[in-house]
Amino acid sequence: MTLFHELPVTGFTGGTLDRADEIRRDAAALIAMRARPDARWLVLDKLNPVVKPGSEDGAPPSILWAYRSDVPHDALSVFLGVGPAGPRFAAAAPSDELVADFGGQVMDARAAGALLPAPEAAIVAQARSIIDWHQRHGFCAVCGGRTELAKAGYARQCQACKAEHFPRVDPVVIMLAVKDGHALIGRQPRFPKRFLSALAGFVEPGESLEEAVRRELWEEAGITCGRVRYLASQPWPFPSSLMIAAFAEADGFEVRLDTEELEEVRWVTKDEVRAALAGTGDWLAPPPLAIAHTLLKSWVESDED
Repeated sequence: MTLFHELPVTGFTGGTLDRADEIRRDAAALIAMRARPDARWLVLDKLNPVVKPGSEDGAPPSILWAYRSDVPHDALSVFLGVGPAGPRFAAAAPSDELVADFGGQVMDARAAGALLPAPEAAIVAQARSIIDWHQRHGFCAVCGGRTELAKAGYARQCQACKAEHFPRVDPVVIMLAVKDGHALIGRQPRFPKRFLSALAGFVEPGESLEEAVRRELWEEAGITCGRVRYLASQPWPFPSSLMIAAFAEADGFEVRLDTEELEEVRWVTKDEVRAALAGTGDWLAPPPLAIAHTLLKSWVESDED
C-alpha cells in the first residue's frame, strides 16, 4: 500500500500565510502586529473582497491591501497571519473610499477564487469564512448573552457566562459513484439549465466520511456502494464548508431519484465527461474552481473505470 500520493490542487487552496496561533493568544503581540508599518488589511464589502483590477497586458487582478488608516476604527477586524510582506488582517467595511482613492473594485468572492493568484484566493476564503462567522454569532448559544471577539478573531466569548465559541467548519462529502467506465452525476433544481455535477451532502453527526458518501448516494439516487476512496479537499467559504471529494464503487446501475433533492441523475462515460470539460458536450460541467471539476477531471485521467 502506498501511504502518500500526489493530490490535485483545488480552488481556494495554496495559502502561504503563517497563521501564527501564538500571536492570537498574546494580546501585546497582536497590538504590535497591528502597529507595524508593513501591516495591511483585506477589506471585505458585504463579504466580497476589494481588489486591484487586472491590467491590459494580461496581469491578473490582485488584492488591494489597505493601510490601517484606510479601515474604520470600529470595523470588525481579524488577524489572518504573517506573510513575507508583513502581518495581514481582514476587515468588514464599506469600500467606497478604497475604490475612489486607489482604483479598486469589489469583486464577487467566487470570481476572486477563480481569478486571483492561488495564495490570494486562499486568503479570501479564510477572511470571508471568519468574517461571516463573526457577523452571524453576536450572541451566546448557551445563555443568549452578547459575545465579543477574542483570540484575534478565532473565537468569541460571552460577556455574561464566559462561554467560548469557535468558528465552525461544515464538512461536506462530494462524490462520484463509478462502475464499468461510467460515473453518476446529477442536477439540483437550483442549478443553471444543462448544468450537471457530482452529488454532495453534509456529513451528519456520528458518521465517518465513508459512511456519509454511501448514505448520500443511497438517499439521493438509490445507489448502494462498496469501497470509497478519498481524492482531495477544498475550503468553500459560502459560508464555511470543507468539501471532501471521493470516489465510490457502485454495486449497480439502477437508480431511484429523490425528486426533492435532484431533478435528474445520469450515468456518463469518460468521453462524455471529456467533452463537457472541454465545453463541447451536451451538458455543462462545473468550473475549474469547484472541486466537482477536479473529481471529474481526475476520473477521466485515471486508468481505472
